[in-house]
Amino acid sequence: MTQLSGPEKARYVQDIFTRIAPRYDLMNRLMTGGQDVRWRKEVIRRAGLQPNASLLDLGSGTGDLAREALAQQPTARVTAADFTLEMMRAGRKPGDAFGWSSADALSLPFQSASFDAVVSGFLMRNVVDSLQALREQLRVLKPGGRIVILDTTRPKRNLLSPFIWIHLHVIIPTLGTLLSGQRDAYTYLPDSTEAFLSAEELAARMAAAGFREIGYKRLMFGTIAMHWGQK
Repeated sequence: MTQLSGPEKARYVQDIFTRIAPRYDLMNRLMTGGQDVRWRKEVIRRAGLQPNASLLDLGSGTGDLAREALAQQPTARVTAADFTLEMMRAGRKPGDAFGWSSADALSLPFQSASFDAVVSGFLMRNVVDSLQALREQLRVLKPGGRIVILDTTRPKRNLLSPFIWIHLHVIIPTLGTLLSGQRDAYTYLPDSTEAFLSAEELAARMAAAGFREIGYKRLMFGTIAMHWGQK
């Protein structure tokens, strides 16, 4: 899988998320020990939403970040966007106070300078061209707007490395198989994590795309990173 690129990778990723959509939220809770809920709260805090701010939850999946944005800032105008329709169908709930949009992260269907903040959870390692995805997020941000990215990252080697390897390559695929029957989808997770940029490389790519005031922190024994920046 890690050798795929371009449209072939995009189709592969879309197919995976179509198949795991019904169990996506449950698997996230189990894989992270429930910590992903806390991380999403911090993502929205770092977005710095003011009353009536506009926010794009890109690669929204089932809409967790969009809902957290409204929990923290009820007057925010929130758009949840994803390119996998089944993920959005799985997440849509009666009474959602935000809009849903089908969108390709490499060519966003939004006008320039539309949003005060763009956030994403576990999107960037799945895109075909991370620099283009970052440039598109920069384009749709208003001047001074904030970006916050939550994703997996390659952990640095340390004494915990053997245990991290077992978690990624044994425990997660086994859980995924038991709960969803989709083992290949949960071998994709460690494979794509190891093929993705390091936290330092993603920060450098954000700078190359034009972001400033960039920072990041590692989470969960270095397997997760949260990045932030400003237009």
